[in-house]
Amino acid sequence: MPRWRRALRRHDQWVAAACFLVPAMLAVAFLRFMPAVLAVWEAIHVAGPGWPISLRNFHFLFTDPDFIQALRVTLLFSLVVNPLQITMALGLALLLSRSLPLVGVWRTLILLPVAIPQSVSAVIMGVVFRPDGPANAILAMLRLPPQPFLTSPLQALPVIILILCWIGVGYWMTFLIAGLKEIPRALYEAAEIDGASGWQRFLHITLPQLQRQLAFVLVADTIANFLIFAPVQILTQGGPEGSSNLIMNDIYTRGFLYGDPTGAAAETVVLVSVMLVIVSIQFRLMQGRHSV
Repeated sequence: MPRWRRALRRHDQWVAAACFLVPAMLAVAFLRFMPAVLAVWEAIHVAGPGWPISLRNFHFLFTDPDFIQALRVTLLFSLVVNPLQITMALGLALLLSRSLPLVGVWRTLILLPVAIPQSVSAVIMGVVFRPDGPANAILAMLRLPPQPFLTSPLQALPVIILILCWIGVGYWMTFLIAGLKEIPRALYEAAEIDGASGWQRFLHITLPQLQRQLAFVLVADTIANFLIFAPVQILTQGGPEGSSNLIMNDIYTRGFLYGDPTGAAAETVVLVSVMLVIVSIQFRLMQGRHSV
């Protein structure tokens, strides 16, 4: 083939690749990168003469009891909901990977809440957990006293965690089921011949072979739970007494209800920074376990 024809073909390939990549790159730049830059600028920019950079927004945040409470609640929420969702998703994936009757129906029912927007799920669960709702009706049938599920400082956050597990577990389960199907059956057969118990097969075959999928689910689930907003805003508005005020709800309240966009931008920067630190630690731990 002549050199000019090869050069023309290479040029056509570059043009075709650019036609696919440039729109996506522009979308990422305008919808992801630019808002992040603007948020950082809003957080550190001070209007007026003199040096336009200041950290007073961050100083105000870390002396604000409401923000400290929201940060504490968010960290506690993530510490509980992440392992709970992943454990439930792994257990369901192991169960529904077997040849069970109507296994496809069970998978569909568990995955169904994922197809419903979080706002709709929150409205449905708001009806379930209201004082005269089905949850208290079931308690009454069991001769148990009614519970103030969403109006109690001790129960509001656990109820939010329960709702989010109902919404999200099926989604993470699908990734783990796909990972389980990739594990060679010969490994289990060899282990069974060697006399390994079910628990030993799980520890020494299933978990190591699922490490890549578990790492993805852990990181993605952590990020998703840090960004929870709709269920909290619809069900509790962060109350009662700030017991369910996750940081995304606090950002909304500060920016749109209190009219403090620079404080909300600073809070967003803190949220992203905390997420990056936690995700970096997770990656480091998973890489360390893989190297061992």
